[in-house]
Amino acid sequence: MRGFTLIELMIVVAVIGILAAIAYPAYTDSVLKGKRAQARTALLELMQQQERYMTQRNTYLAFTNSAGTTVPASAAGTFKVYSGDSPTGTSYWLSASTCSSTQLITECVMLTATPTSTDAAVGALSLTSTGVKACNIASTDTKFKLCWP
Repeated sequence: MRGFTLIELMIVVAVIGILAAIAYPAYTDSVLKGKRAQARTALLELMQQQERYMTQRNTYLAFTNSAGTTVPASAAGTFKVYSGDSPTGTSYWLSASTCSSTQLITECVMLTATPTSTDAAVGALSLTSTGVKACNIASTDTKFKLCWP
């Protein structure tokens, strides 16, 4: 009479299920945090590139980026328009526009990192040449640290 009883096996399965229910959300949250950090780094690198472009041409370069299609296409050759090591499987696409409708691109540029998959907690991250950092959470909210810790 060696071996496991059915009740012992069910207890082990229940314990594994409980551990998995706790571990999987923690894992996915950790992956999202890593992708957000990568997007913040990409935005800061792009801002450095934009500032260099500004000193050489006396203007910033505005561009849009949707699923890897960059308009104007010359921006993709000038700037890194994605987060991560390669555009294949990137987590965020980067774009640049004026800070507001009343400002010119020579005065201020707003960079935006748009997630390729849903990130309901934060959404898109943005950074302006004046130093304003934003996301879908109000900067006065305590959860703003999810965007820009």
